[in-house]
Amino acid sequence: MKVDLHNHEQLKCRLRQAGSSMAEIARALGIKQSSVTVVSQGYRRSHRVQSAIANQLGTTPQELFPDRYAAEEDSAANTT
Repeated sequence: MKVDLHNHEQLKCRLRQAGSSMAEIARALGIKQSSVTVVSQGYRRSHRVQSAIANQLGTTPQELFPDRYAAEEDSAANTT
């Protein structure tokens, strides 16, 4: 798992520009803000959290976290 604090800071900035925040996403999902933060930073993975961040920014989780999805696609390709 790759920790990317630079991407996390960019996401926080983009969320602020969109009128949202990590805290707002956490409230909408009914989870702690720290849970959203650790997913954004790369310490943990959660498709649900990644999707919620992407939805707020009008994009996809694959665009926001390409390294996470590339690894999943490579794993899937190796099993077929």
